[in-house]
Amino acid sequence: MTATMLSGRAAAERQYHDQRMVEADFDLSPFTIAWEVTRACAYACVHCRADAQHHRDPRELTTQEALRLIDRLADFGNPILIFTGGDPMMRRDLFELVAHAAQKGLRCSLTPTATALPTLERMGQARQAGIRRIALSLDAPVAQVHDDFRKVVGSFERTMNILRNAQQVGISAQVNTTVAKHNLHLLPEMVKFIKEVGAVQWSVFFLVPTGRAQIPWMISPQEHEEVFNWLYDLAQTAPFDIKATAAPMYRRVAIQRKKAESSNGKPVTFQGAGFQYADGLHRPTKGVNDGNGFLFISHTGEIHPSGFLPVCAGNVRDDDVVDIYRNHPIFKDLRNPDKLKGRCGVCEYRDICGGQRGRAYGVTGDYLETDPACAYVPEGWSQ
Repeated sequence: MTATMLSGRAAAERQYHDQRMVEADFDLSPFTIAWEVTRACAYACVHCRADAQHHRDPRELTTQEALRLIDRLADFGNPILIFTGGDPMMRRDLFELVAHAAQKGLRCSLTPTATALPTLERMGQARQAGIRRIALSLDAPVAQVHDDFRKVVGSFERTMNILRNAQQVGISAQVNTTVAKHNLHLLPEMVKFIKEVGAVQWSVFFLVPTGRAQIPWMISPQEHEEVFNWLYDLAQTAPFDIKATAAPMYRRVAIQRKKAESSNGKPVTFQGAGFQYADGLHRPTKGVNDGNGFLFISHTGEIHPSGFLPVCAGNVRDDDVVDIYRNHPIFKDLRNPDKLKGRCGVCEYRDICGGQRGRAYGVTGDYLETDPACAYVPEGWSQ
């Protein structure tokens, strides 16, 4: 089919598709692996994906099982391996696991909870083991709103202390902010704050109703659209990288904005992020989505497309994680845009967006259905 046979919107998407850089094959290897090394956590955050508990689960992977898993994950190449939880700092063998992963060539990052555990000394141990970046959650630039969301008084100040400790030992930091109704109005105030703390990236998460997170806390589709456009404008001048997480629709908005800004009739080029960092945790030029460039391992070894999409495709104790990622029907369906339903199924941006599959599942019970947070109506949609 030629571009002249396509609608204007479809032609824009086709131009993007034809001009993309040669990229990693997500059919073979994920770009990012999130490993929930424990579900134990001292916090009770209202939106917690993991529904974390205060004590470690006796069914967690043992140290030897964890080391064998790392060996197998290294067969994917050198994806980013996020040690997450719960609170990964509650595993006593954490740095042993990190060191083994780093020795295998995996690019390691860490998402500690804002407790007393990430001391300056332990941050130094994390860096020595191989942690290149930490990600810290800050949901508001003021302590009261953040602490209310995290359900722990003093969590804001502890987060700031951990940030300073990490930077003091030479670990770069990113700030994660979960967008929901309670803090939507505070997003503009976060910009100055992100600058001041010296974060290399602001990862803006859009609430997915799983775990403790509830559907009524989601912002509306139109509010999503407004935030996407605001982030696009901010990204043009911000001294830090901006990443929209659990919101692949942002890619569509960016393409539409670039198309609108093109006044010379030349094809619009949009190569994605492609940001390069001294810590080596570069962003991909190709969009990552649940099961499509992303893999999640639970604390008990269950294999999921992401932490936001709790459908199990196997267990590392019994199954080969590489084979599951490459060949399991769940993962193959998630990488096949022809499987998408509803508006996502007929959208001309489905190859580069595809909607957030965990949100579709959390709201409709079907991970191939329309992402309910998307306001866009494709030309091919009729109902």
